Amino acid sequence: MILKAPLSEEEVRSLRVGQQVSVDGTVFIGRDEVHMRALELHGQGKLLPVDLEDGILYHCGPIVKRDSKGWKVIAAGPTTSARMNALEPDFIREFGIRAIIGKGGMSRPTVEAMREHGCVYLAFTGGAAVLAAQGISRVRGVEWLDLGMPEALWIVEAKGLGPLTVAIDAHGNSLYEMVEERVQESLPAVRLRLGL
Repeated sequence: MILKAPLSEEEVRSLRVGQQVSVDGTVFIGRDEVHMRALELHGQGKLLPVDLEDGILYHCGPIVKRDSKGWKVIAAGPTTSARMNALEPDFIREFGIRAIIGKGGMSRPTVEAMREHGCVYLAFTGGAAVLAAQGISRVRGVEWLDLGMPEALWIVEAKGLGPLTVAIDAHGNSLYEMVEERVQESLPAVRLRLGL
């Protein structure tokens, strides 16, 4: 299934844990510093340089090269999303993003913010930075480059960015929590087999 940004709440709420998708359209790339600056500006009543509403946010610190034709993304592997756990619930509430791409999952407060506001978490495989870059057709712009290349806010055009797995849906279901529950359920049998 191809998700084309910007996304509607209805479209996002139709997605279920385990579905495979790819992304076309505008994607915002940002991680820790972008979250902090955006929330700080918002708290001061200032506008952001981009409108994130109904958008897709990619937790990533890209490697980007500039030549005579402009910027080109060379590598775009996902950042561990747990780094943004303290900031993400407010980010979802304040800016109305509909999807987050990253790796490793996010905390229960973030899952609840996703459920409340209609947002999903799309997992991308770690270690596939070059594959991810192939799903980015062009760089449309960059903001806050003073934060450094990996921490700046990049605005890119995606074409077939993926494959991505719906790992947290907009109904409060988390693939990570499901796996953890199954592991916990199987531990007594494993301990018994090992004689522990």
